Amino acid sequence: MNTLLAWLKNLSRLCGFETADSFPPGHAHARTRWVGAYFDIASDVKPEEMERRIADAIANTPLVFAHITHPTPRMQRALLGVIEARLRHRNEREAAQLAALLIKAYQSPHTAEAVPGLRHAIDSTVGEEAPYRVRNLLAFLADMQSPFDVIEMRS
Repeated sequence: MNTLLAWLKNLSRLCGFETADSFPPGHAHARTRWVGAYFDIASDVKPEEMERRIADAIANTPLVFAHITHPTPRMQRALLGVIEARLRHRNEREAAQLAALLIKAYQSPHTAEAVPGLRHAIDSTVGEEAPYRVRNLLAFLADMQSPFDVIEMRS
């Protein structure tokens, strides 16, 4: 009976009748999880398309980042792009709120680093108050020499 149920569940997933909440087993980012209700991705969608849709959702509604565990580097870069845009438009409060989401994502050692040095910048402030951690992260991003020029903070 268990074999039949497992087979039916696999068939249902392959046909796209379920909402995906993670990448398929064996994927490079198999630990990444998300709340399916926020992203509504059918289970038969290819992993690259899943990741693209989630990154697009983050770009359009960045607070959905809070509903992702172990976000992929691409998902993090989507959030970094939104943080950059908020800072360019002088919306430091929203940028700080989004930076706090990124700090929370890095509480797990299984979150892949999106930008070299990002984990170190976040881990170097463990134990400090949240506002200090956010300011430190935003300063790191502003000083970072990145090929995609993530953030420019005003002086």
